[in-house]
Amino acid sequence: MSSFFKPLSVQTRPGKFGPNSRWSNPDMDPVPPPLRTWNSWNYIAYWISDATNAANWQLASSMLAVGLSWRQALGAIAAGHLIIAVVILLNGTIGARLHIGFPVLNRSSFGFWLSYFSVVSRAILAMFWFGVQAGLHSYCLTFKPTLGPQTYTGSEAMYQMLKAIWPSISHLRNQLPESANITTSGIMCYFLYWLVQLPFMLISPQKIRHLFTFKAIVVPCAWIAILIWAMVKAPPRVSLDPASSSVHGSTAKWSWLGAMNSAIGSYSTLSVNIPDFTRYAKRERSQYIQLFVIPTAFTFIGFVGIAVTAAGESIYGEVLWDPLRLIDRWDNRAAAFFAAFTFALATLGTNISANSLSAANDLTALFPRYINIRRGQVICAFIGGWALCPWEILASAPRFLTFMAGYTVFLGPFAAIMVVDYWLVHGGKVNVVAMYDPHGIYRYWKGINWRAAVALLVSVTPNLPGLIHNINAHVPVGNASYLFNIAWLFGFFVAGGVYWILSTLFSAMETFMDAPVLGDDSVNGSVDENEKSSNLDITEQP
Repeated sequence: MSSFFKPLSVQTRPGKFGPNSRWSNPDMDPVPPPLRTWNSWNYIAYWISDATNAANWQLASSMLAVGLSWRQALGAIAAGHLIIAVVILLNGTIGARLHIGFPVLNRSSFGFWLSYFSVVSRAILAMFWFGVQAGLHSYCLTFKPTLGPQTYTGSEAMYQMLKAIWPSISHLRNQLPESANITTSGIMCYFLYWLVQLPFMLISPQKIRHLFTFKAIVVPCAWIAILIWAMVKAPPRVSLDPASSSVHGSTAKWSWLGAMNSAIGSYSTLSVNIPDFTRYAKRERSQYIQLFVIPTAFTFIGFVGIAVTAAGESIYGEVLWDPLRLIDRWDNRAAAFFAAFTFALATLGTNISANSLSAANDLTALFPRYINIRRGQVICAFIGGWALCPWEILASAPRFLTFMAGYTVFLGPFAAIMVVDYWLVHGGKVNVVAMYDPHGIYRYWKGINWRAAVALLVSVTPNLPGLIHNINAHVPVGNASYLFNIAWLFGFFVAGGVYWILSTLFSAMETFMDAPVLGDDSVNGSVDENEKSSNLDITEQP
């Protein structure tokens, strides 16, 4: 059977780590020095790129919907992103120091086999959101009112661009039945956006940073121009000043905490797998800038969304949180085209950084002999984009979508266990080489670190009633619904505390050492010319 799959092997050379090629390939190995190309400016561009997407534009919409004022909403966004920035910096520093990705690093805290739970979970989550982010405004073109804001993504931007060039597309006859849950123009725009997106997934992580830089320049400039237009058309004293909070007392406090939790949850996935990107840092300090740029960029984009939406309400008499619906009202076709282009570019960059690259790293860890990062991204594009039929999910399973959005109850504990294990339990003294060995020191008990398993159980279980209530409001759960408003914070601190206590009382002595063992120690920092073309630039041979 192995001879049958041998032609599918991705390796032109074996990975340097692990007892054999089953456990590693060049994309999983610690990044060698010549391939560490990301500097501080790249991380600034990366996070500005991630901040500028339609979901962050609309982040404050749910906050204002529960009665918070725009100032309270901005405060919640700033506080939430400051908290997540601290966690991202802590886990990101590990990646920059060890030069390994999340799937490998996770083995040191969860155990070799238990780590697959978080890796598989993250891969499924990434592929699911890839399908949603890849362009499900095509589903929105059916104008069904049940859509959540997460569907407002790339393919409607494609629709608006085509409509600006050929206005007749808005009258394109629908040839698909109602049961298809998508229109002819919708599926056309979805396919076109998916097709445009695909080539960018073949670019290596070392070079894709240039896309983030381009996006970080073009998109903010365009959005600032939209903000200026909105403030000229409807000055803030008219559009913003009248807005005030409609909730008070304890209700206001819980609403604010829930808003902050939403802000944290929007990028809680990257607090876990940020090592997938910081492993490419030139120096450890290159990624320290994340602590400042994350809360600044995301808070500013949140304000842009609030201000433009408030101005749109004054101008058009309707609340238009979806910026592409606002663009649809414009008479200037050139302005509509370029504005829609920036939203298409915004979704493209975010989908690659937050979804396809993350899924590819996870799939590479699951099948290192047959999947590298390039193949992993292509697999994500087909499974997430087509096999999951995301427009069907949006049409027929809104509760499932709510469940996927509520998956942050797991991500807080994941991040906490990684932070506590590296910084507090082991003091940074870990063995990178052993992370590639299923029978090494990170096997713990049958491949499971039971301390991490108990911490997960204790921190996730109390949030499940609130998650169930969030999915189906008819299920009574009492005050447990309030706990779900701070699900990430609760999960992070409880999981971190329980894991630290168990690791202190019942130490896994075999994992402690006097000094860290790094990947550079094993390969002496050398890399030949063939290795320079690895990490996605490998020419795949049959």
